[in-house]
Amino acid sequence: MNRLLAAFLLSLAACGGSSKPTETPASATPAATADIVDTAVAAGSFTTLVAAVKAAGLVETLKGEGPFTVFAPTDEAFAKLPPGTVEALLADKDKLTRVLTYHVVAGKVTSDAVAGLKEATTVAGPTLAIDTTSGVKINNATVVTADVMATNGVIHVIDTVLLPPE
Repeated sequence: MNRLLAAFLLSLAACGGSSKPTETPASATPAATADIVDTAVAAGSFTTLVAAVKAAGLVETLKGEGPFTVFAPTDEAFAKLPPGTVEALLADKDKLTRVLTYHVVAGKVTSDAVAGLKEATTVAGPTLAIDTTSGVKINNATVVTADVMATNGVIHVIDTVLLPPE
């Protein structure tokens, strides 16, 4: 467990240079009052994601200083996975951690910054493809709500669970 968390934190530290995080001016967005985990819990549409973060032991990390950018799949996104997929992930902590960290980019990458990127490196290692030609797509997922601010980063709500390359 400690080795996994250490590897995650090392990956997080190493990934900061790929994507150029941009701070959004305070006047452009409402002030955040909760961290990423508490913001997701309060939203009410991330029950599966929050359960997965807890099962992977990533709560304290995502409540940490950050900053982090999380592409957060909704409960509906998890429901679109083939039957048994969520249960299989919850039973395999290593794979679950890889999937979850594939949704996280080091730094605070707001929608303004995303618009200028073609890809972003995740804390899991692989990159996410970014397409802004018609809305914003991250790999095959559409960003349905951007710039949900948290005290330690930003959440972009997506409609599909991102699965890392094997």
